[in-house]
Formats: sequence, C-alpha cells, structure tokens
Amino acid sequence: MMAQSGGLKPSVMLCDVTAPVADEASALMEICVAEAEKRNGRNTVNMQETFTVYLVETRPMDAVAEGRNPAPDSLWRRYSEFELLRNYLLVTYPYIVVPPLPEKRVRCYYYKQKNIHFVLVEKWRFSLKINVIISTGLWLIENLFYLCFWQEHGWKEVVYETGFQAKADSRLRALSATFRVRNPDKRFMEMKHYSDELQSHTSQLLRARVRVADRLYGVYKVHGNYGRVFSEWSAVEKEMGDGLQSAGHHMDAFAASIDDILEEEEHYADQLKEYLFYAEALRAVCRKHELTQFELEMASQDLVSKKQQHEEIATGIVRTFSFKGMTNKLFGQEAPEQREARLKLLEELIAEGEETVKEKTVECEEHVDRAWVDMQRFKEQKDKDLREALINYAVMQISMCKKGTQMWSNAKDCFLKM
Repeated sequence: MMAQSGGLKPSVMLCDVTAPVADEASALMEICVAEAEKRNGRNTVNMQETFTVYLVETRPMDAVAEGRNPAPDSLWRRYSEFELLRNYLLVTYPYIVVPPLPEKRVRCYYYKQKNIHFVLVEKWRFSLKINVIISTGLWLIENLFYLCFWQEHGWKEVVYETGFQAKADSRLRALSATFRVRNPDKRFMEMKHYSDELQSHTSQLLRARVRVADRLYGVYKVHGNYGRVFSEWSAVEKEMGDGLQSAGHHMDAFAASIDDILEEEEHYADQLKEYLFYAEALRAVCRKHELTQFELEMASQDLVSKKQQHEEIATGIVRTFSFKGMTNKLFGQEAPEQREARLKLLEELIAEGEETVKEKTVECEEHVDRAWVDMQRFKEQKDKDLREALINYAVMQISMCKKGTQMWSNAKDCFLKM
C-alpha cells in the first residue's frame, strides 16, 4: 500500500476525471523512480511471468524549495501502467507533445560492473519525463494523472471507463491511413520537417558518441595494460622498482575510472535519446492536425456537393455530368413526389453537413491554437535541456582530459625519482 507522508496531497475525485484537482500553488510535485524490483506473478492468461516494478515517489515541490524534507508518498507501478497513462494522454490531448517513456530494455557499457536494477533505476530516474507533463498544464486538469501516482488501486478501471481505447484504435487507423491535405498549414509543415531533422541529427550524434565511447574504452584499457607491465617490471628492478610500481598504480587507477565515466556519458546520451523519441511525439501532433484538416476539407467538399445537387434538382439545370442526369435524359424526369422527397432529404443532409463543417472547423482551429502553443513550449524546453546536456558533456570531457594529464604528470614525477 502507499506510504502516507505529512506533506501536501492533492485531492482526487473518482467521479469526475476532468475536474481540476488542485491549485497551482499547492499541487506542484516532484516525481521520481526510487528503485526497481523483480517480481514473479501470473499474467492475464494465468501463466507464470517475471516482471519489473518501479517504486514511484512523489514529494511536494514547495516543501523542497523551503528546505524541508518530508517523507515522500510512494507506490509501485509496472511499465505497462506508465504506457496506459501515456496512451490515455495521447488520445485525450492530441494537441500536447506528450513526453516519451524511457526504453523498457536498456543497453549500456557497464552492465558487467553494475547491478541491472541499479541501471534500470538510473535510466528511469533521469529519463522519466512525467514532470514535463506537469509543465504542460495537464496536472491542473487531469485527475487520472494524479490517480496514477497517488492511488494504489482502482485508477486503471477509471481509465478504461473513459472509453479511450476505442478512440485510440480509431486514431491509430486514421493516422496510419494515406491522405493528402489540400491546404496544409505552413507552420505545421515546417514543424513536421523540423521533427524529421531533429531525429536525423540526434541519431547521427548518438551513433558518433557510441564510436567515441568505444574507442575511449579501448584507450583506458591500454592504460590498464601499462599499469600491469609497470608493476611486473618493478619486480625485477632494484633501483627503479619503486618508481615503476608507483607509476603502475596511477595507470591502474586511471584505467579503473572508465566505468564511472561511461556511466556519466550514458546519462547525457539518455538526455539526447529522449529527444530522438520526442521527434516522433512532435510528428504525431502534426499528423493529428493534418487528419483534422483533411476531415474538415472532406466535410466541406461533401457539403458543396450536396448543395449543388439540391440546386440542380430545384432548378432542373444540371451543371455537371452525373449518372442520375443521364438517366433522366434517357428515361424522362422523375415524378414531382419523388423530386420533393429528394429535395427534403438533401435539405436534411445539408443541415447535418453544415453542422459537421462547423464542428470540424472549431475542432481544427482549437487544435491549431493549442498545439502551436504547446509546440513552442516544447521547443523552449528542448533548447534548454539540450544546451544544458551538451555543456555538461563538454565539461565532463574537459575534466576527463585533465585527469589524464594529471595521471601522466604523476607518472612523470615517479619516473624522475627513479
């Protein structure tokens, strides 16, 4: 069960999943994954399985800012539960660039040196971007977001009761369909192109980083060989033995530091990798706009067609070729009763079409306005995150080079004393 803390706790309402849950001043919270744990259980088909659960801790940010350190509220969540929350947010808020989840299975250089649970926790600690969802404003209006992190049981049932899965299936089919918008929004076209470029450049940077890290690992292991050779050499030298052995110790310590360096590099690589996945989330928002615009254009085209049919029947003047027009010419005009019935039906369809066009227009305009605001927020956050990550990466490289220089300076002093 969830451990209760003495800190502020937002109120949650199971009956209304869209009502505001708390005001901004009191509901800001810090969310992190504290640890991971392997468990055994049975899945939906009653088969034994092993899975990982993550201990999620929440703490009020105002308490942290004031220097207080209250015990955090905590509960365990599976990866699939994070996926459920994100899928719900994707369907419910298609205009939001919903943060991607970190990778479910991680690969890094230091698996042999680190416990797998530690690696998973570190990955999630640095990669879980639920706090970014808070910055979008969803935390103010979305009760299910709070239920996921504050209520141990029952929150998934509330999610399923919203019927979002049917919308998700429909959305997936629509977004995977092939269509072409006649009047695309230039801003969204540019943003879609930008997301492609962001993904491409980030992929290239990550591939280059892997090659550099691989060579760096080899260089450090060479220094480990230096240390072994100097230590063995010192055993057969009387005058130079102490100097060689000391130099070997410096080399060994330098070579052993590669694990911590690669661990730190993985942290910065994760920050870059997040934006590799963010590019897909950004494209999804642009794609949703295209779909909304396409539906509006199809509804408008259908309305124009029905109005034209109504005019042709009412006036008897056929301006476009149609099978019905050819039939009337060959076999004569339809009876007045049939004509009136068709006119009445078209009038009803035109009224429905006008309402549909009106709804689609509002939906499209709202999506454009909200999506554009959130995409600008995303770009500002992206610039801040990437600038910070790249600066820290450069600082780490400078520090690493200084350590290498210092190690060789120490080795030089050892050689001078021989």
